[in-house]
Amino acid sequence: MAQDGVTYTRLDNGLTVILKENHNAPVASFWAWYRVGSRNEISGITGISHWVEHMLFKGTPTFPKGTLDREISRNGGTWNGFTWLDYTTYFETLPADRFDLGLRIEADRMVNSLFIPEEVDSERTVIIAEREGNENHPTWLLSEEVQAAAFRVHPYHHEVIGDKCDLQTMTREQLWQHYKTYYAPNNAVVVACGDFQTAQVRDRIGQLFGEIPHGPPVPDVPFVEPGQRGERRVSVTGPGATAYLQMAFHVPDAKHPDIFPLIVLDTILGGAQSLTLFGGSPPSRSSRLYKALVETELATGVYSNLGLTIDPFLFLFGATVRTGRSLAEVEAALWTELQRAVRERVTPEEVAKAVKQTQAQFAYSGESVTNQAFWLGMTELVTGSFTWFGQYLDRVAAVTAENIQRVAATYLTETNRIVGWYVPENEGAK
Repeated sequence: MAQDGVTYTRLDNGLTVILKENHNAPVASFWAWYRVGSRNEISGITGISHWVEHMLFKGTPTFPKGTLDREISRNGGTWNGFTWLDYTTYFETLPADRFDLGLRIEADRMVNSLFIPEEVDSERTVIIAEREGNENHPTWLLSEEVQAAAFRVHPYHHEVIGDKCDLQTMTREQLWQHYKTYYAPNNAVVVACGDFQTAQVRDRIGQLFGEIPHGPPVPDVPFVEPGQRGERRVSVTGPGATAYLQMAFHVPDAKHPDIFPLIVLDTILGGAQSLTLFGGSPPSRSSRLYKALVETELATGVYSNLGLTIDPFLFLFGATVRTGRSLAEVEAALWTELQRAVRERVTPEEVAKAVKQTQAQFAYSGESVTNQAFWLGMTELVTGSFTWFGQYLDRVAAVTAENIQRVAATYLTETNRIVGWYVPENEGAK
């Protein structure tokens, strides 16, 4: 199948292949995506997907540990991998004439990673240290508590890195079984974008990946989060001199039609979000929350974030409380501004501006082949079809003021909210 310049095929072993030629520069990016993340974990093995991701950088018989860093650098490329709620992914971006290296790396470690016991033990120390480093950041501690309060049944309850008690007790055999279950062609999507000929790359992927056997049945995720019946609150006390506020609301999954009005509402409230791979966007000085909280000197910073996920997740707002101001003041001001979106329909001019800003961020995200490949793969994993990416501009343009007010009234409600306070030690709640 070919659509919007993208070719989509599926190999006999179940591997999904998405290819997009882009001859603007002599570079190409290759991604291997796996339908596994913290969404696929239960208590006792939280953090296992992230740990397995780390282990795939520890070598195979063909590419022993340390080899790939040198190979990628010698060939003028970059590479990385990361785990999120819904997926694990790896990529290599290389000069077009060296692109085959990325394909060979990912085909090899899909089945030949070693999980040497000594490396497993070493990585346990690394990952626990990573978690402890996160715990030094008040906003991370607060986010963990807010997310845990928001989800009592669904595995989104847990942070991707996992709970420390699980990291201390997981075994090499558990990691190995997780790898053998989820790292298989039938649970994977590979994406290539860049300066190549589609037919040649499709054939090469068939050569390298086609003989890898179909994996075992992948367990379903049966957990459905029940509706929230009233406001939930958490409070975290910790070191530092600064207080932080978070307020989250349950919202639908990325496939739901309300997600596009919510995207535009996010732009109006917090500013257009960057669609680049690892980058966030600074708060927009013209956004409603910046004007209501920062310009009034209640907060030194404010942000919003709308997740795109397989299952319903959260629309999150946060603020850094200015010295001399209280959490209660900032919470009241944030809530007042959110409710303004419920009570008052935004003007056509504000909608037009937000749509233009949202579309501009989308255009920026497509400037590199790395980001294009990221979005094709991510939308295939999260929404079930890469065509979501191609429809983005038109669906954002179709959002109306009525749509925005309706979703604000539907989701930004008191019974649907989770409020989190980070209170510096010895300060007390104000």
